[in-house]
Amino acid sequence: MMIYDANKLLLIAGPCSLEGLDTCRPVADALSALQAKHPELNILFKGSFDKANRTSIHSNRGTGMEEGLEIFQTIRKEYGFNTITDIHLPEQCAAVGAVVDALQIPAFLCRQTDLLVAAAKTDCAINVKKGQFLSPYEMKFVTDKLEEAGAKEIWQTDRGTTFGYQNLVVDMRSFSIMAANGHPTVIDATHSVQLPGAAGGVSGGQREYVPPLARAALAAGANGVFLETHPNPEKAISDAASQIPLAELPELIESLLRVWKAVR
Repeated sequence: MMIYDANKLLLIAGPCSLEGLDTCRPVADALSALQAKHPELNILFKGSFDKANRTSIHSNRGTGMEEGLEIFQTIRKEYGFNTITDIHLPEQCAAVGAVVDALQIPAFLCRQTDLLVAAAKTDCAINVKKGQFLSPYEMKFVTDKLEEAGAKEIWQTDRGTTFGYQNLVVDMRSFSIMAANGHPTVIDATHSVQLPGAAGGVSGGQREYVPPLARAALAAGANGVFLETHPNPEKAISDAASQIPLAELPELIESLLRVWKAVR
């Protein structure tokens, strides 16, 4: 069964790192309330069990795969959400794909053919992020790999393009360009405001630009929004400067829905 529904706004949301159930449950509670209030949302709960591309070797990488998959099983059972997480190695795909509903290819790994092929051979939907080093035109070659490997469902996410040092920009033409590949497009609104490696061994960020960036992308034709949210971002183990405070999430989502409906 396809997860994407053109009649609903795809929302991929959750904490950057799963961290633990004490972090994930409040986020899932908030997402559940949003789903009940806005049936036009199609929500996937996201989180990473391994932050494998941290700036520093000393940074906390998260729960690890075993505990992370247990958290996803709990969230699915208690809340009924479809779930999505990153994979970094081909050998992770089968085990992770047996638990979650969608696999995410990190931007840095979007050209790793073996990883793409292994992910495509699962029953999961595949969300592939456009590398910060790629133009949107080059995503055709990424989706071609997934198609030829048999992926049943593909989504394309823009998380910004490297602009000089320690900065990213989003070209709003990307969503039309990538849509020509025949697969839904998503704006990763929180990673797009990162300042990579700019905070002394960790990434900085400008979360105040998440709302206008997400609204602009929907106005430009994006089919979905990816964003990370945390009960207390300042205490998050990763992306503390770019995650949306959980208390601010309802107002943000309502503003995004207004834009999405207006465009439709």
